Amino acid sequence: MLSACEIAVGDNRAALGLAGVALKAGARSAIARLWQISDEATVLIIDNFYEHSSSEHLSNAQALRIAQTELINSERLSHPTDWAPFLLIGNWL
Repeated sequence: MLSACEIAVGDNRAALGLAGVALKAGARSAIARLWQISDEATVLIIDNFYEHSSSEHLSNAQALRIAQTELINSERLSHPTDWAPFLLIGNWL
């Protein structure tokens, strides 16, 4: 998984930015962000994603949805600017 500022934003060489490059290089899927968010929100999303995808044998899409829902239900990180910029690109399973 890639986690860096705005890696889903492309240019004339890579339509999906670094996430698109990772897919072209052979990655089955990538999680990318559309805009910059706090480190705290990023760490929570990524940690929760991996926890749910590995321990509960969920698809990548289900694990990301649960990780985003956990931020939505949190007190400090419920604003869409903290959880909405994440995209799952490629294989959702």
